[in-house]
Amino acid sequence: MANRIQNLFGQQQTGLLSVYFTAGYPSLEDTVPIILELEKNGVDLIEVGMPFSDPLADGPTIQQSSEVAIRNGMTIPKLFEQLKDIRQHTQIPLVLMGYLNPVMQYGVERFLKKASEIGIDGIILPDLPLSDYVREYKPLFEVNGLSNIFLVTPQTPEQRIREIDEHSNGFIYMVSSASVTGSTGNKGVANTAYFQRVAGMALKNPGIIGFGIHDCETFTQACSHASGAIIGSAFIKALGKAGDLAENISTFIQSIRKKQNA
Repeated sequence: MANRIQNLFGQQQTGLLSVYFTAGYPSLEDTVPIILELEKNGVDLIEVGMPFSDPLADGPTIQQSSEVAIRNGMTIPKLFEQLKDIRQHTQIPLVLMGYLNPVMQYGVERFLKKASEIGIDGIILPDLPLSDYVREYKPLFEVNGLSNIFLVTPQTPEQRIREIDEHSNGFIYMVSSASVTGSTGNKGVANTAYFQRVAGMALKNPGIIGFGIHDCETFTQACSHASGAIIGSAFIKALGKAGDLAENISTFIQSIRKKQNA
């Protein structure tokens, strides 16, 4: 049976906006309110970050939000407790994103079962090797109805991308450049040759571009090369601003969508 991620891409193939935020930031109990406000403002998919002290791919903004969230008391058990009734309030696709170490400490099988029970649709673990996933974990993901989402980069060989596509059933996270999250250098999302190379492979899974997407212009650029784009660091900066949380969320999302709404 298709999960909410697969249903989303079945209904809409372009212009999808996925937003990442760190659970427990800016305050411990903000997780559910942020999810509901994002849905209210027209976001298509939400990635909830599980804070970790030693990230591999996160830039300074997400690292700082994780440090705050951990100090606030955010843990995997706490996150599951916060999300236990989320499907009574929203049917937006939800993905948990984090790192393998805390998941292994919790227990991989237990983690996947609990995620499925509360209505999570997909998992992103950037440091989970494809070979380990296929050998040890793929049946656990499948029996729990969870999409495992892999990252590819401009340096990922075609054979590797095709292997990832073969073993995926949600979407492929296309990292825009060889950088960490939040990078907004001159390259931006203008890595056209890479995007065209992936598009030309006619993969069965749609692609969403992430890393460096921070405003309406970069979101629009990314959507011209893939099914949608992911915004993380720029949104977390908006969450950290003074003022009303709901108002800050609305202002930020509307600024990203302004060309589509024009």
